[in-house]
Amino acid sequence: MIILAATPIGNLGDASPRLRTALAEARLVASEDTRVTQRLLAALGIENRPRLIALHEHNERQKAAELVELARDADLLVLSDAGMPTVSDPGFPLVAAAAAAGVLVTAIPGPSAVVTALALSGLPTDRFAFEGFLPRKAGERARRLAELAADRRTLVFFEAPTRLAASLAALAEAFGAERPAAVCRELTKLHEEVRRGPLAELADWAADGVRGEICIVVGGAPEPGPADAGDAVARVLELTAGGARLKDAAAEVAAATGLGKRELYEAALRERAGS
Repeated sequence: MIILAATPIGNLGDASPRLRTALAEARLVASEDTRVTQRLLAALGIENRPRLIALHEHNERQKAAELVELARDADLLVLSDAGMPTVSDPGFPLVAAAAAAGVLVTAIPGPSAVVTALALSGLPTDRFAFEGFLPRKAGERARRLAELAADRRTLVFFEAPTRLAASLAALAEAFGAERPAAVCRELTKLHEEVRRGPLAELADWAADGVRGEICIVVGGAPEPGPADAGDAVARVLELTAGGARLKDAAAEVAAATGLGKRELYEAALRERAGS
């Protein structure tokens, strides 16, 4: 089988007993950076020296079929440098190929920067979406953020420290300066820090430079305020002027605004009669 194993995102004490056992017994390990894996084995005092196969963003699609075949004969342990493989890390093409080939895939759960940042952010956790890294180019980033601006879920991003200030400024422009957010850096490490505040305030703070590995957590778009009944009736009349039946126009505007269909219908009739 293929075993996706979560590794510590900073604190070695977060290595689970299952991970330690898997590392001690593994014959085959596919890892994002074999040097990082060797350091992890040494740091955990594990003497096992499995066969290490590099599996990174530049070769994972070419390697997937080969690794799936290897996993038919022996368990294949898959590691990223930190956290869970496949989550903004190599592994997805391998899992997809294994699923298509009927090879079993399981996981050793463990540390995740996404859910750790979400839990520490102080923002709603009942509905959230992970968006990975924002595009580097300003235009592409602006288009992505425009698509997300109305999303009511809490959003989690990864970001490089050198791009943090620019990304926060772009978020403030797209989502509004006062949208609540949190910057979580160096999670589980000695210099862990969570800075909470409005996006514009966080952008000002980051302008002086911030170090470390970073997650940005942003509150979802606020619920829309109550619709204006006068504007809604005007929209109904606008639709009927364009040829729609009054009943259909009232239903369409009611669905868009949350106002009552019957009330809009009758108000439009009164408006017509008054004019």
